[in-house]
Amino acid sequence: MATDPRALARWAEVHRLAVAGAQASIARDVGTRVCLVWLHTSRFAAVEAMATATLTLSADANAFFHRAWALSSTGRPWPALRDYQRALTMYQQAGDRGREAATFSNMGLVYAEIGDWRRALDFYGQALPVLREVGDRAGEAATLSNVGGVHAGLGDWRRALDFYGQALPVLREVGDRASEAATLSNVGLVYVRLGDRQQALDFFHRSLAVAREVGDRVGEGVTLNNIGLVYAGFEDWRRALDFYGQALPIRREVGDRAGEAATLHNIGGVYAGLGDRQQAFDHYHQALPIRREVGDRAGEAVTLNNIGQVYAGLGDRKRALDHYHQALPIRREVGDRAGEAVTRYNIAMLHRADGDLDQAIQELEHVVDLERQIDHPDLEADTAVLEQLRRQRAKDHGSEPPPAGP
Repeated sequence: MATDPRALARWAEVHRLAVAGAQASIARDVGTRVCLVWLHTSRFAAVEAMATATLTLSADANAFFHRAWALSSTGRPWPALRDYQRALTMYQQAGDRGREAATFSNMGLVYAEIGDWRRALDFYGQALPVLREVGDRAGEAATLSNVGGVHAGLGDWRRALDFYGQALPVLREVGDRASEAATLSNVGLVYVRLGDRQQALDFFHRSLAVAREVGDRVGEGVTLNNIGLVYAGFEDWRRALDFYGQALPIRREVGDRAGEAATLHNIGGVYAGLGDRQQAFDHYHQALPIRREVGDRAGEAVTLNNIGQVYAGLGDRKRALDHYHQALPIRREVGDRAGEAVTRYNIAMLHRADGDLDQAIQELEHVVDLERQIDHPDLEADTAVLEQLRRQRAKDHGSEPPPAGP
């Protein structure tokens, strides 16, 4: 189908008339064609509306699939999974192996987005052999890239790079430029985590060029946000704000609510770095309700933690502790051990400042234990802080400190 906006508008009118006239087969056929084009140009709200209209006539696997994609892309994972499951059942009943595999892969992506890495790998593992069986090279490459994303989420950076490296040549072979841009951006994120910021920027700028070339507004917003993250890591706050400021209107334009919240949170972090606490509060408090709205529990915990840090900087220890204690159970719930260690460390420092060494030591013992479990780079430094506090407590009590270890 042509992608000319006027032609698409005419086809959308055909779909509207088909729904009004209860012509289910025409509505399904036209809806499938138009939704595929709109999905690749980030018109998610329009896809949701068209697919929903099609489904008023009869159940249709493609309409469920397209609506699920739109729901997931706008931060609504649970309704998306319900629609994907309906589509999957219908594809399996029809023996449509290709679309069955695509649905497995997309369900894996939703689980990855909510941090359920085990289920994500399970669905990707079901998708890959079917994609290879039916010769869907594009789908295989996208799924390999998604598996890389899971390993990145688990902190296995080298394995993530391996899967991204398997995906990129296939994406280029099949000409899937939008997915190529996304994978290049993901490689950039791995290099951020590995501390190689120049490599990260190189991959992000390659991603940005491809996203703009193909009109991928979602990908463009993601990559602009990621470039902002790199500059924030350099504490180049003004440049970070520039890239976040470019990302935010795009994420709003395409209806990416989770992405909008992430960028608002990141802007809050920049203002915190600049010492402008009021602007930091404003942006964190804009991000928080959106993260709750879309069910981003991990992101909610990060924002609560950072609000606590701003209060701590203001000397308002009561409010700081309140926000840390809101963040802590969420970080445990989502299995974010590194994040839990950060929040517990922040709590420990507040207790230390209040002179409550017993509470500070108790929290730091948890911190060291968590960091030991994940081989965290701060383990040695935080262990040293713990031992320092134990020595201080022993000195205050006129006794020898206990043996090292949590």
